[in-house]
Amino acid sequence: MATLREIRKRIRSVQNISKVTRAMQTVSASRMRRAQLMTLATRPYADKSWEVLGHLAGRLSPEQRRALPLLAPRPVHAIEVLLIAGSRGLCGGYNHNVVNAAIDFAAQQTVPVRFVTVGRKAREYLARYGREIVADFDLPDPPSADDARPIARLVCDDLERGAADQVWLASTQFVSTMTQRPQVRLLLPIQAVGGAETASAGVPYIFEPDAESILEPMLRRFLDLQVYRALLEALASEHSARMVAMRSATDNALRLIDELTLGYNKARQEAITKELIDIVGGAAALAQTRV
Repeated sequence: MATLREIRKRIRSVQNISKVTRAMQTVSASRMRRAQLMTLATRPYADKSWEVLGHLAGRLSPEQRRALPLLAPRPVHAIEVLLIAGSRGLCGGYNHNVVNAAIDFAAQQTVPVRFVTVGRKAREYLARYGREIVADFDLPDPPSADDARPIARLVCDDLERGAADQVWLASTQFVSTMTQRPQVRLLLPIQAVGGAETASAGVPYIFEPDAESILEPMLRRFLDLQVYRALLEALASEHSARMVAMRSATDNALRLIDELTLGYNKARQEAITKELIDIVGGAAALAQTRV
């Protein structure tokens, strides 16, 4: 059984841990709110960009689509996965879940799969699994459009030069503070909603000089936007997961402190009772000796 000194030492240790986890919870909550605001502010613009892209693609013939590398479907001989994870741990199963989703996706493919990683944890996990990593990037906090542009340019160049026939995005979608959903979805070639029904649906657009001449630069900007949005979603998910994990750790530490304090009080009471018994027993023995 632990001594009173050992129990006191353990209580102080757990109290120090609870202070650290509470501070990390506060910091993560502040960063989470900022990341959530940025993520929610980006979604309407990204959704509207997708709508405009669908109208543009609907104006192209199949031959014109095949002439654009970012829209043209092709036989799949190699796949590239853009994996976005966190740069730090202590965020529950956030990093593990998104990396596992990417690994499971790669295991289901019959063609070679290589990875482009964003975030230190993504690189470390894949290196441990022995996967091919062709490039890695840091995940800034907060990210900007300039941070997303080199990532989008790299995967776009790989598609155009034939190093990959498809580029998939493995990231985490921010749903709520308690829910972050890992997902793997096709990024390139862009699956625009084309066809006459798309071109005629909704509000008509007027393009100057014409839809074909602005489609290619818009496709690249759309790709930049999708990568930027994925970075924001991943960052909001990471901070939310870390805040929840640190709150759970703080609650567990407080619960452990209560249990240790109760055990300490019991042990102290037991020690006092033993001392009283020894004193009473000694006094009784002394009284009998005198008699």
